[in-house]
Amino acid sequence: MDFITLSTLLAGAGITIGIIVPAIGQAMVAREAMKAIARQPEASGSISTNLLIALAMLESLAIYVLVVVLILLFANPLLKYKVGG
Repeated sequence: MDFITLSTLLAGAGITIGIIVPAIGQAMVAREAMKAIARQPEASGSISTNLLIALAMLESLAIYVLVVVLILLFANPLLKYKVGG
C-alpha cells in the first residue's frame, strides 16, 4: 500500500472518529439541557444560552478535526519524509 492510499484511509478514519465523538457529546449536553429546562422552566433563557455556547465549543472540535484532515490530504507536510521517495 503506497503512502497516498494509506494517508487517505487514515484521514477517513480520523474524520469519522473526530465527528462521532463531538456528536455524542453534543447529544449528551442537549439531553441534560432539556432535563434542566423541564425541571426549571423559568430558567430556560439562561440554560439555552449556556447550551448554545457549549454546543459551539463542541462543534469547534469537529471543525478542527476537519481542518487537520484536509491539511493532511491536500497539503501533506509529511510527504517529504516518506521512505523511498
